[in-house]
Order: sequence, then C-alpha cells, then structure tokens
Amino acid sequence: MLKYRKIRVGRKYVEALLLRLSGKNLIVLRGTKGYVMCGYLNLRAAEKFKDAAIKVVKVSTIQEAIDSAVHSCTSWAKRLGVYRGQPVKEVLKIIA
Repeated sequence: MLKYRKIRVGRKYVEALLLRLSGKNLIVLRGTKGYVMCGYLNLRAAEKFKDAAIKVVKVSTIQEAIDSAVHSCTSWAKRLGVYRGQPVKEVLKIIA
C-alpha cells in the first residue's frame, strides 16, 4: 500500500508519503529544506549524508506524524532552528 499527498504549508507544500512494509508504515514528510521521518529510518545515516532530518516516533499515519513532536534530529536540522519537543506543524513551516 502506498499513500501520497501534498500538504499546504503557507504558500508552499510538503510531500507526505506512507508506504506499508512488513506490517508497519514508513512515513516521510519531505520539504525543500529537509524531511520528517518515522522511526523506521536511520537518523545516524541522515546525519552522515548531511540531511536536515527530523525523527518522530510512535506514529502510524501521516496525520499522527503531523500532530506529533520532534523526538530527535540531525545537526543539520538544528541549524535550521529545529529542536527536540518542537511540534511537527512548526517544523513543516521551516522545511517547506
């Protein structure tokens, strides 16, 4: 199963992707400056690749990811102003 949608953030958009794998959902919210990822993906690898990546946990839908808060993020995301505990709705404005 694959779900895709665009989320309007002000005058910009963030792409939302949900892919069902091995009974779990892989979720990514991608903007032009970075992305929000679920716990399925590896934050250490994102740091190595110099990505502005933000990790959320305990989410299984796109809406849950949007409604959650930052669990952790790369140093590249921190440079954009992202911090632990920040609502993802605020983060989407930063990365859009």
